[in-house]
Amino acid sequence: MKIKTALISVSDKRNLKPLLNVLKKNKVKIISSGGTHKEIKKLKFSCIEVSNFTNSPEILEGRVKTLHPKIHAGILNKRDSKLHLKDLRVNNFENIDLVIVNFYPFENTLKNTNNHSKIIENIDVGGPTMVRSAAKNYKDVTVITSSEQYDELILELNKFKGSTSLEFREKLSRIAFTETAYYDSVISDYFNKITNTNFPKKRVLHGNLIETLRYGENPHQESGIYSRKSEMGIKQIHGKQLSYNNYNDIFAALTISKSLPKNTGTVIVKHANPCGVSIKKNHLESYKSAFTCDPVSAFGGIVSCNFKITKLLALELSKLFLEVIVANNFDANALKILKKKKNLRLIDASNYKVNDGLKHVSLNHEILIQSEDLKKFATKDLKIVSKRKPTSKEMKNLIFAFNVCRYVKSNAIVLAANETTVGIGSGQPSRLDSCKIAIDKMKKFTDTKENLVAASDAFFPFVDGIERLVQSGVQAVIQPLGSIRDKEIIKFANETNTVLVFSKTRHFRH
Repeated sequence: MKIKTALISVSDKRNLKPLLNVLKKNKVKIISSGGTHKEIKKLKFSCIEVSNFTNSPEILEGRVKTLHPKIHAGILNKRDSKLHLKDLRVNNFENIDLVIVNFYPFENTLKNTNNHSKIIENIDVGGPTMVRSAAKNYKDVTVITSSEQYDELILELNKFKGSTSLEFREKLSRIAFTETAYYDSVISDYFNKITNTNFPKKRVLHGNLIETLRYGENPHQESGIYSRKSEMGIKQIHGKQLSYNNYNDIFAALTISKSLPKNTGTVIVKHANPCGVSIKKNHLESYKSAFTCDPVSAFGGIVSCNFKITKLLALELSKLFLEVIVANNFDANALKILKKKKNLRLIDASNYKVNDGLKHVSLNHEILIQSEDLKKFATKDLKIVSKRKPTSKEMKNLIFAFNVCRYVKSNAIVLAANETTVGIGSGQPSRLDSCKIAIDKMKKFTDTKENLVAASDAFFPFVDGIERLVQSGVQAVIQPLGSIRDKEIIKFANETNTVLVFSKTRHFRH
């Protein structure tokens, strides 16, 4: 059926004129209210105000204007139902065939103010109600929820001489219900946040599609990436399309990078595990030191620099095959050098922030949710239990190693010297195996002897693990407390004149 009446109520008033021209050409009557009505009149198109259409004034400071039986009956009635047609005749109501609505900008309001009253007033009620009505009745009604859909609507109206196809209406109905669900989920999240409710009885997750990826972990798997924001805060400035595995590694690298001192630190990641980290203040030395920790694993990995990359470092980076380089921007000379590698992905993460939100892991219909482990290390959380006390330099190294350790898949052992990792053992079923891997890597690539410290992401259940570390030259160890054999570990440390620091908090990455 030809569209005869349209209701337009939009917060986003862009690009209305081309659409209004087509509606005028097809002799569509337009109903509108508030700012949209003023905008349509300003563009010199005829328009009936909602209050005149319903013979009911806007009340409650505009909170109630479209919530009227004449509006919703016009949208919701089944055109092929005699009973519905009779109800319309009795009440002197008419069909509304096209609903063009987008909602009060609730998300933008959250970005721009903390004023609870303003936030509440930007919860749209009438808009989502009309959209849901139109979407439910998609067999007879077309619903538009974004200015980005105007061009497609215009094509439909031109193609079908003032009508739209059922296929088009069904697609827009699906999108409309997603819009209302997304909108409500943002509001729900807001109320969970202000009431400190992390685990409500029902949780709604929302996200914006950033990109459909080439495939998942393997070529036969489909994949896409979503963000709870319209943008992720990272920007690809060069190279081929990012893959699922690339993003997984990038997030692992950024989580560590953003935990390091401001504008300091290099992280090299392979398969979501760090294989080298350094916070030396000289950026070139920081990269070289991180690379030396495990140059074999670094090949084909991801480098994340918590600073801006300049020419000198770019020259060094260009010597190695890397999948991705992440940085707090790149200067012009660095870009010129690195862009010579056509496939190398360059990512600007200067606007990326790791928020203390919730982390999700899903399988089938189940979702595990927990708060992120972003706890700042403080001396009050650490307890020196050995007779020998750490020097300030040893304590700095211990805290650095323990921070890296919490981002390594367990069982995790990190060896460090001079605030640089020199050996990392990760993801082993046995903590003793992780010790062996970390020691073997250190002996193979750096063979460090001085200022050597070790961090373990969980307590040593037996003396054998710490014994192996001390035999390799480790002079100070940090681990969480909690083992029934803690006293044995302390006794061994004292017998070998080893510094032993217990963390009151465990940092375990399963």
